[in-house]
Amino acid sequence: MRPLDGIRVVDLSQNLAGPFCTQILADLGADVIKVEPPGGDPARDWAPPQWGGDGTMFLSVNRGKRSITLDLKRDDARAVLDALVARADIFVESFRRGTAERLGCGPEALRARHPALIYCSVRAYGADGPLADLPGYDALAQAHGGLISVTGQPDAPARVGTSVVDYGTGTWAALAILAALRERDRTGQGNHVVAALYETAISYNAYHLMGYFADGTVPERHGTGFPAIAPYGAFAAADGELMIAGANDALFQKLCRALGLDDVARDPRWQSNQQRVAEKSALRAAIERVTRQLPVATLEARLRAAGVPCAAIRSIDQVASEPQTSAGGLLHATPRDDAPELRGPLPPLRWDGARAAADRPPPHAGQHTREILEELGLTYGIPGEPGEERAS
Repeated sequence: MRPLDGIRVVDLSQNLAGPFCTQILADLGADVIKVEPPGGDPARDWAPPQWGGDGTMFLSVNRGKRSITLDLKRDDARAVLDALVARADIFVESFRRGTAERLGCGPEALRARHPALIYCSVRAYGADGPLADLPGYDALAQAHGGLISVTGQPDAPARVGTSVVDYGTGTWAALAILAALRERDRTGQGNHVVAALYETAISYNAYHLMGYFADGTVPERHGTGFPAIAPYGAFAAADGELMIAGANDALFQKLCRALGLDDVARDPRWQSNQQRVAEKSALRAAIERVTRQLPVATLEARLRAAGVPCAAIRSIDQVASEPQTSAGGLLHATPRDDAPELRGPLPPLRWDGARAAADRPPPHAGQHTREILEELGLTYGIPGEPGEERAS
């Protein structure tokens, strides 16, 4: 599956959200040229952990790209960028508002010269509003957008343990770009699309916001639980914890039968979901009288056999060795000279049973500078150290 074969992307984004967007496009077949400042994308230094010369956060979102380093404060480097854009379909940047304009590559300037160009801006807070000029990171968006207020234990707020807002914003940006490509097919005109970390966080809080609008309810933190369903959450086992989702009356009865809790199944306090939610602390205690006596593996096997949705809380090393993780080619190897075992997950999608996959490993900073300049018919500028070439 390479539906974007023949599409060229000029990628000036850094850190996580924008690069994740362009990695999706690369996996779908686009030729993504990553334009880095001298010294490279700062995310290369986000370590440990590190694999080869780069941090794994950088490696996780830059598969399939070619890299050129340009100092865009220099006029000759801007001329190289303009030559790249002239041959591009998509331009992606993640600067603070106004920075692209100062560098001569703002949306109005580029689209005036290249009306079919799809220009994508990845922002912290959005295209407008009182905070539009502020920088931002995933954790700040989680805080400002309310995610941290509903995550963690009642007395211990927590950031979601992966950069969910960055990854989500990158996904929304890629979706918007694909829609803009479809519109360009119809009209011949490009578009300026904007994706923002804060707005992604807001979208992830949709049902919390709707609940507040409905009756003024301000949601609280419930750990692994869910305020509208019981039993639902992590239950203690003899050697760990198991997530159990008894999300309706039939599943609750199956759970009770599987655990030998006939008295719990008959108890008048717990005959409907709303009753179970109202008495969920007592219900948890009754269920954990049994679950605490059994190993996680035994509980998981028993409940799955009974048709009760459940999942052991697995650590990352366990996830890595879990057969389901590697099933269907989800993990993909892209060996690099300094990381011969480099591999990571592909987009979680299939088309007629096949996955989209870019075979080019994440590039070294400036690795393809000479190659890209030759394609543009430009004279190679000032070489640096291997893997750190730059154009002028």
